[in-house]
Amino acid sequence: MNQENPMPPRRPEGNSRFWHGVLAGALVTVFAGLIVVGMSLGIYLFSRSMGRGGSRPEASQTGPGITDGKETSGNELDYEQINTKMSLIQNIIDRYFLYDEDMENVEDYIYKGMLAGLDDPYSEYYTAEDYKEMQESTEGVYSGIGAMLSQNRNTGLCTIVRVFENSPAFEAGMKPGDILYKVEDKVVANESLTILVNNYIKGQEGSQVHITVYRQEKDEYVEMTLTRRSIEVPTVEHQMLADQIGYIMITQFDLVTTQQFKDALDDLESQGMKGLVLDLRSNPGGVLNGAVDIADYLLPDNLTRYDKGEGKTMIVYTADKNGKGDHYTASDGHQVDLPIAVLINGESASASEVLTGALKDYNWVTVVGTTSYGKGIVQSLMPLGDGSAIKITVSHYYTPSGFDLHGKGIEPDVVVELDEELKTQAVVKPEEDNQVQRAVEVVKDEIGAGNLG
Repeated sequence: MNQENPMPPRRPEGNSRFWHGVLAGALVTVFAGLIVVGMSLGIYLFSRSMGRGGSRPEASQTGPGITDGKETSGNELDYEQINTKMSLIQNIIDRYFLYDEDMENVEDYIYKGMLAGLDDPYSEYYTAEDYKEMQESTEGVYSGIGAMLSQNRNTGLCTIVRVFENSPAFEAGMKPGDILYKVEDKVVANESLTILVNNYIKGQEGSQVHITVYRQEKDEYVEMTLTRRSIEVPTVEHQMLADQIGYIMITQFDLVTTQQFKDALDDLESQGMKGLVLDLRSNPGGVLNGAVDIADYLLPDNLTRYDKGEGKTMIVYTADKNGKGDHYTASDGHQVDLPIAVLINGESASASEVLTGALKDYNWVTVVGTTSYGKGIVQSLMPLGDGSAIKITVSHYYTPSGFDLHGKGIEPDVVVELDEELKTQAVVKPEEDNQVQRAVEVVKDEIGAGNLG
């Protein structure tokens, strides 16, 4: 299952008091990470035998880069030297380490370190427990606090990008822009987002979790205690605005999103919708197929401008390190012939950019807002046969026209900045949102002009 990893938020400027606190909490993590990366090399021989396709060759085989302890060159590793060094480290641990060694934990961090050594913020190792919880999270139902987080790839900081209405987070006063500093007594500045959410934020329904956030605009730490409860992630919300303009907001792409979107669209059409505003702002991505399916539902199947000889509407295509990849095309026989405006911002990433890029390339929508984040790479989940798994970056993706948006983002057709006073409000009604209202104006103008996408 290909997935788009959520994008990171921007690093806050200034506020040295917060950064001194983060640095103090992160130094031990960074030091431990360096040790772990070194230890990871000791198991590289075995992991390489998994092969690039995820299958496991026979034990006697050698894969790319495996030298059986002989002299190496280029990117190959000297496994004899690595194993000797690993033995030396283990001897030091056995002789001097003050506490009991948790061998299972050490082994897990060897694998984590190996993925960390790739220096790719989107590639990581999941223990069996982590992998199970991560799979459950894409189903759209979990027990937690009701907030959406994203992680900065450079600083490691996790920021609240959305707070669900009437959730524990909402009731505790959590706000978009809050930076997660501590969960209970643990500084989580450099913790993997997946591990942070699954191991610390989520938990048994009815249990409590104490969270400390840093609120940048006030340069203060805010502590709150939240009681976890069952959260059905509202990945799609919709309503009819004035003048029969439909409004659909997709907050992320989970397994439930496509059907939620279709149900919302059908409901609005039954109410006589004349145009649509599709809100993808602060949507960090998620399951790639969700974005593809929604694009398929909106677009006709026979737009051959970028079809690459397939005779079907190209939605997105990928290319791996060898130039090979997949083509995703429209095929469901459904289309929406109404004026549509898509809202994006700097936190719209990954799968949300796939959807926006496909619709924009065919001039099927008008894009409103600010330039999207620019994450044009795809991760794939690869189970390792023992319940654990790795997520690893495997390819670039391209919009139908061949645009590589990675590091660039998608530029809107109509640029509109969100009013400053709205940026830290947990919930903003569409009728009070200046970007939504500008998108409504765009749709109404197209209705008046007789445009159908």
